[in-house]
Amino acid sequence: MDLDEYQRYDGLGLAELVARREVPAGELLAAARERMAQVNPQVNAVVRTMDADADEHARRAPDAGRPFDGVPFLIKDLHQDYAGHPTSGGSRSLAKVVAGEHATVVQRWIDAGLVIFGKTNTPEFGAKGITEPELFGPARNPWDLGRTPGGSSGGAAAAVAAGIVPVAGASDGGGSIRIPAACCGLFGLKVGRGLIPAGPVTGEQLHGSATDGVISRSVRDTAVMLDVLAGAEPSTPYLPYVPGTSFADEVGKEPGRLRIGVYVPTTINPTPSAAARAAVATATKLLDSLGHEIVELSSAPYDDEVLTRDFLTTWFASVAGQVASIKASTGCANAAFEQDTLVMAGLGRGTSAVDYIAALERRHDHVRRLAAFHQAYDLLLTPTLATPPPLIGAFDLPPAVRTAASGILKVGAAGILKRVGVVDKMITDNLGWVPYTQLANVTGRPAMSVPLHWTDEGLPLGVQLVAALGGEPTLLRLASQLEQAAPWADRRPPLG
Repeated sequence: MDLDEYQRYDGLGLAELVARREVPAGELLAAARERMAQVNPQVNAVVRTMDADADEHARRAPDAGRPFDGVPFLIKDLHQDYAGHPTSGGSRSLAKVVAGEHATVVQRWIDAGLVIFGKTNTPEFGAKGITEPELFGPARNPWDLGRTPGGSSGGAAAAVAAGIVPVAGASDGGGSIRIPAACCGLFGLKVGRGLIPAGPVTGEQLHGSATDGVISRSVRDTAVMLDVLAGAEPSTPYLPYVPGTSFADEVGKEPGRLRIGVYVPTTINPTPSAAARAAVATATKLLDSLGHEIVELSSAPYDDEVLTRDFLTTWFASVAGQVASIKASTGCANAAFEQDTLVMAGLGRGTSAVDYIAALERRHDHVRRLAAFHQAYDLLLTPTLATPPPLIGAFDLPPAVRTAASGILKVGAAGILKRVGVVDKMITDNLGWVPYTQLANVTGRPAMSVPLHWTDEGLPLGVQLVAALGGEPTLLRLASQLEQAAPWADRRPPLG
């Protein structure tokens, strides 16, 4: 199979070739590796290969009962543990710590027939909306190599957009599936809280705000992947509701006439870019032409300023706990972590237990406000990004700020960081261009980014749709309708 033919298929299309014995799994793996050798030096999407394991799985006898039998696949180098290989989380501190067992999602991917041959780039501990770890260097956007593919699943999105694989493992704790999907012209669905298990090592990630998933070219790949991944396992903290029919069956079904509320400005970024507004205009025009009711909202259906502060309070505390845990288990020192991570950990340590619990408890306030919105509207439509994908290095702390932060951290006075404006700068830089996605994580609601718009410069810019609790079927139906009306899978970035 030549590369042009390989890149024409989505994951299920490749699996159909294997099932019909038209192409062996080993040939697909060879094509994926050839494409990786061709483009990975440019995009830096894949940071670890697992050749022996992949070769072994590619030799398995074909089995039509495995929905993705023989399809080459990449997993994210964060939480998606593969036994016998490190899961670095983009950090020097974990670069040589080998996983003792497969993560539940990884085992389910293997059972579905996927041939996992590598791991993708991610920022340290997935803590940013860009993918520029010091350990591996920045992942780059295939549509413009000077720009970010987003994060934290930036390597996954870059690999799919560059044609290495048609679908890749990803995860989302604050937008980390939807942001890179929007940056790279792909489809990204974050499911509701608890639908996909985080085990067996972890019960929940970020108190259930984070979830695994995929980034794909086709809606049907994502839908079948959800069928593969959804449902409890023995260590799951609670039993999630899974619909009686498969998610794959939702693809192609009419979504009906949906009432969609549209909101663009936010407190964090009251003046989103013209490109972001154009992306929403493109989406609303298409949705209107498909018969949906579009309503421009005069105000946000939730308190976005409070939600953002609550999100960051729990996020910083989580980073602090993670750093402390890694130090205790590995004996490593601060030098094993990036400075931005140490700043976040310092801010987390400076958060009182009372403030932390208050932020957690306010999640229900945000849930109730969004639930009230969904009583009147089926979906909330926003840009996924407030700006086009930023340039690589755009959010590096200035040298003077880095020096000051380093000195403050050395004397253990992280509280000073708040007073000198470091926190405000981190909010502006890290969330100012992506102020929309945290809502779905904090509230545990499903949300997706759909690639409906490209800028005049040729950059993708997706739009986000947030559904009510249990709204995954609605999102998949609508995504399928949009995919048919405005196909995106054949659009390719200008890579060799």
